[in-house]
Amino acid sequence: MLNHQIMNAEDAVSGSLAECYITIDGNRYNFMQLYKFESKVEKTISEVPILGRTGKGHKATGWKGTWTGTAHYNQSIMRELLLTYKEKGLDVPFDIQVTNEDETSSIGRQTIIHKNCLTSGGILAKYDADAEYLDEDIEGTFDDFEMPEKFNLLNGMR
Repeated sequence: MLNHQIMNAEDAVSGSLAECYITIDGNRYNFMQLYKFESKVEKTISEVPILGRTGKGHKATGWKGTWTGTAHYNQSIMRELLLTYKEKGLDVPFDIQVTNEDETSSIGRQTIIHKNCLTSGGILAKYDADAEYLDEDIEGTFDDFEMPEKFNLLNGMR
């Protein structure tokens, strides 16, 4: 039998125990409509030729941040941003703050603040007479991020 630590099932984070806030022009909104969210950082990796080696090395030379989400179709905040862009040519940046916290887990909380977010577009109007409820996919970019709270290490990770 192996003699190593294993993760406790209680330390798996519940997918629905999260909070999401959006800050636009100093106004903070509880964006509870956004029931699915994911953000990613994609690093730009450049090939580096190295004299005396047959292979190339690699070096990170930048990154870009993207986010996607699915929200209930019951808010106009994102459509107001699209309207502002259409009428004034002003693409208003905003912040998205996401906190994961499952109190049944020993890992604590993690908070990520996505800075200078922009939407890639969005749905203006929608209906579906056959749907149980309406939702919409929202996506965009961010230029920076902070992590003011991070998960604790699980027992056995060190």
